[in-house]
Amino acid sequence: MNLGINPFDRQFDSIESIVDTISEVLQCPATIEDVSHKLMAYSSHVADTDQARIATIIGRRVPEYVISALWQEGIIQQIMASTEAVRIPTIQALGLKSRIVIAIRNHQDVIGFIWVLDDHQLADDIAQLQLKRAAQAARIKILEMQNDRRKQEQQHYELCWSLLSGQEHSDMTIKEKAHQYGIQLPDSYQVIIVEFDAEISEKQYQQILYVVRTVEQIRVPLYVIHQNRLIMIAGTRSVRQTIAQYEEERSHFMDRLVQRFHAAIHVGCGSYYRQYTSTELSYHEALVVLQIKEAFPDEVDEIQNYRDLGFYRFLPAMVTEKEKTKVEHLSITLLRRYDLEHGSDLLTTLEVFLKYDSNVKKAAEALHVHTNTLTYRLKRIMEIGQMDLNKMDEKVTLYLELKLNKMK
Repeated sequence: MNLGINPFDRQFDSIESIVDTISEVLQCPATIEDVSHKLMAYSSHVADTDQARIATIIGRRVPEYVISALWQEGIIQQIMASTEAVRIPTIQALGLKSRIVIAIRNHQDVIGFIWVLDDHQLADDIAQLQLKRAAQAARIKILEMQNDRRKQEQQHYELCWSLLSGQEHSDMTIKEKAHQYGIQLPDSYQVIIVEFDAEISEKQYQQILYVVRTVEQIRVPLYVIHQNRLIMIAGTRSVRQTIAQYEEERSHFMDRLVQRFHAAIHVGCGSYYRQYTSTELSYHEALVVLQIKEAFPDEVDEIQNYRDLGFYRFLPAMVTEKEKTKVEHLSITLLRRYDLEHGSDLLTTLEVFLKYDSNVKKAAEALHVHTNTLTYRLKRIMEIGQMDLNKMDEKVTLYLELKLNKMK
């Protein structure tokens, strides 16, 4: 092989012609992927090629289990950090034979990858030189393709916000736009909001895009990143996938976000709808979940779906109504006043008693007091607050009033 001649120093009419040249020069099967591991082009291969390559070609992207495993082993991070080609040994558990891979860069940004199946143990110096040359040729072609993609992403962004803000009023028009933009909408969908503790940095933004674009088991046709939130319109991958299976995969996706960013996240999911004119409603419901989780972290921390909030989902509307009238519950007002004047904590005692469904023993344990002490306090609460804790309606009213006070 004459290394002085650069076989990639010419005009290529397509990304496919570049991958064919790589395969011809190195005498190995090759693939070119974008930064999200979607397959852009692949060369021919012999019959005994590995399962990971076959699955990539069939699915038009690297299987999610392969990506996740390579991330966990630190291999993807190594590839993205290196300007050199990286050799990956055989990983039998993934059906992955040994490979050489190089990141395609535009300045410091990784915009794609070239993978070569290293069947013949290429010499490192030859592989490094030719793959660097190939990466430069691929960079030019990918940048051309990215210009078209940016226009497409802007269309997706605008459609997503128009759905979330309720600007689209015809389901037929929405589906026509989606078809025009090359978006495959799921039959049933929900809005998911993933809230991070701090505003998303540019680096995190790119990492989140990577995770969203590589998710396989749920369909995320539209998404936006705004301040500290990732907002997605998501649904089942296929008609055969049940809601239970979808929610299990959604949970795995959230786990990957936590592992990838080493950060706490808060998740709110709206109800499922079939009409895309209801996107704004699902978005509002997801926001309610986050609002309730902020007000009641201990009670609803594990809940993600709006449907699972129970009576909590009615609290925002009740708060709005309460603020109109400015009427305070007399018993709560009397107890609060007494606590302030005497340095007591009767209101908290009442709240804990109601939380444990009027179970004196459990409430006393939670308050770290004797049951006799709690019984005495409850008697004083009923006297001072002018209430009857033997009446269910009165207890329910007090319970809700105390919850509403936490929503303010």
